[in-house]
Amino acid sequence: MSIARHHRQKTLAEKESQSLSEQGLQVNASQYELMLAQLKTHQRQLSKIQSLSRRATVKSEILSDYDAYVEGVLSAGSGHQDDVLMTVMVWRIDAGNLEGAMAIAEYAIQFNLVMPERFKRDTATLIAEEIADAFLNHNIDAKGPLAQTVELTKDHDMPDEVRSRLHKALGLALSEDDKANAIVHLKQSLALNPRAGVKKTMEKLQREISSES
Repeated sequence: MSIARHHRQKTLAEKESQSLSEQGLQVNASQYELMLAQLKTHQRQLSKIQSLSRRATVKSEILSDYDAYVEGVLSAGSGHQDDVLMTVMVWRIDAGNLEGAMAIAEYAIQFNLVMPERFKRDTATLIAEEIADAFLNHNIDAKGPLAQTVELTKDHDMPDEVRSRLHKALGLALSEDDKANAIVHLKQSLALNPRAGVKKTMEKLQREISSES
C-alpha cells in the first residue's frame, strides 16, 4: 500500500469513527462498509486453504491492507463495535504479530467490544486463550504480550482452564530469566487447574533457585 493511500484510509476511518461517536451510532459508514466487503473477500480466500500454516502466511500478506484503517479507528477512540477491527486482532495473533494484536485488544477491552458471532467466545477469553496458544503451541516470543494479557483480563470472567493456561504460558516464558516470578504464575496456573501440567517445571525451578542461593 502506498504512503498516500495509507494516510487517506487512516484519515477516513478516524473521521468516520469520530462522526459516528458524536451521533451515538454503531459503525456503519462507507469506509467501514468498504473494509467489511474486503474482509469478506479475504475470508472467502482463506476458507479455500486447508493448511493452517499457509493460512497464517496469507494472513500476514493481507493484513497490511487493514493497517491504515485500524490506525484510524484506534486514533479516533469512539469505542463503537467494529467486526473488521476484531477480526484483524485475531488474524494478527495468527500471523504472529502479537504487538499489533494487543494494541487492538486494549482498545476492545476498554470499550467492551464483542467478538463476531463466529468466534463463539467473549473478547477477554479469546484474547487470553489465543495469546497463550501463540506461545505454547507455536513457540512465538510472547513474554510481553502474555504479561500484558494477564493484567488486561484480570478482572474479566473466563473459564478457569483458560486463565490457568495463560498463567502457565507466562510462567514458562519467564522460566529462563525470572524464575521466582515464573513460579508465581505456575502456582496460579496449578491452583486454577490441578491438571495444568506444571508441577515438574515448578520443582525444577525451585531446585535451580536453591542451587543459586
